[in-house]
Amino acid sequence: MEVDKMDENEWKYHGEGNKSLVVSHVQHSQVLRFLKYPAEETENPNQTSEEAFHHILNIVDFSKNEAVKLPLDFVRQLSLKVQQERPESRCDKVMDTFSGYALCLPNLTQLPDCHFSEHRPPLCIEIKPKCGFLPFSRHVTKEVKRKVCRFCMHQHLKLANGKWKRMSKYCPLDLFSGNKQRMYLAIKHLLEEAQNNLKIFKNGEPIYSCKDDKDCLQDLNELAQHLKPYFFPANGLINGHQSTKVVINELIQVITTVLLSSSDSCRTGDLRKVLSPEGRGHCEASLLHRDVLRKGIPCLPKDCVLSKILHAQMQDSLDIEGLYPLYKRVEQYLEEFPKERSRLQIDGPYNESFLEKLRNCPSEDDGTVEYAVGKVHQYRVAMTAKDCSIMIALAPCADDEPLENSVEIQPSKSRFMYSVSILDLDPKPYENIPHQYKLDTKIVNYYLRSTQAKQDPASAGLFRDSEDCTLLFHPV
Repeated sequence: MEVDKMDENEWKYHGEGNKSLVVSHVQHSQVLRFLKYPAEETENPNQTSEEAFHHILNIVDFSKNEAVKLPLDFVRQLSLKVQQERPESRCDKVMDTFSGYALCLPNLTQLPDCHFSEHRPPLCIEIKPKCGFLPFSRHVTKEVKRKVCRFCMHQHLKLANGKWKRMSKYCPLDLFSGNKQRMYLAIKHLLEEAQNNLKIFKNGEPIYSCKDDKDCLQDLNELAQHLKPYFFPANGLINGHQSTKVVINELIQVITTVLLSSSDSCRTGDLRKVLSPEGRGHCEASLLHRDVLRKGIPCLPKDCVLSKILHAQMQDSLDIEGLYPLYKRVEQYLEEFPKERSRLQIDGPYNESFLEKLRNCPSEDDGTVEYAVGKVHQYRVAMTAKDCSIMIALAPCADDEPLENSVEIQPSKSRFMYSVSILDLDPKPYENIPHQYKLDTKIVNYYLRSTQAKQDPASAGLFRDSEDCTLLFHPV
């Protein structure tokens, strides 16, 4: 990349999350990722620029990406260019136009060096799976957290706050179960109500994502039209006789097969299994029939992408309720010894030394700040894994191509070259822990109120008049 010859017209809006905005190059398989800030925080450009510089360096240490320093004129012109394409709901924050720093990354929606036909360019499915287990910590004070997953409880609060107009039926525990029937329904529910948990790209262009103002069934019909050439090719042309349901079923089979495939081999036979975390293997809010949930012990292939993400998520062994007192211990220590902040790597860098602190954390609380810091760092890594995205890039195989690095789907015999990547691996900020503690309480209390109101309609008015009340639980 020649930074002195950057032209904003060669880049287009790609997408954004809560902390960053991404643009992609119109010709090359590259993306630039810029940080975002609330508008009021950009009133001090020097401070914003310094924060961006350190944040970008920490991400580089954490995920081995390349940081680039771009001309400020280019960045400002690019910000103006993409502004009109940004969703209104994301415009409460502005793109960093002060530091000039960005991450240069490969465009994971495409398969580089892959030959494809005009009718069947590469596909990419982006899934944000969220947390795949129920907390098993002895510090959990509210029993509902052991029965209903965080995602399903949070849906009630998001619906009430107007974040979404419809509630998603997706449950992460079904996706992480390793049971193909449960995974099928989980992906089906993601397709029916994508929210910000699923996107589909064709040749790098989004063809399916959250459109809350449109009819979902109509969207699936449009998606099926895009997908027919991939699953039912007829001399490179659309067959035209398969229904939406059949085409979507084929897509779900592909996604399931890839998610369960070992990273060492693409064969789906002889899979090594890893058990789900101790405790309950299903969420009571899931719509699955109890007979399905009783079939076998939930397990995942050891080397599949879901297993690796789940392993990282389970670094959160204490739950936020058990972690918060340790955070307070660290805070008290730093008040007394502020110069220790650097040694304890509270703000990074997230390098090998940081990983050593995670690995060497004692299993039992010995009362030290080192134990507390180790658990805080483990929690931050777990939160990163709970908010990451999986990118599945697919390209159809020719009949004469070898089967290695490909998957074959029954019954249509479609074959795809594929790659699986994990992104959105920014380390979660230390300062965010108090917010997570408050949010956890808010989510659980609102879920208890809303479900109790449904069971007892006579009490619904009481809850409606006192939205900020807190339920107190006393031992009997």
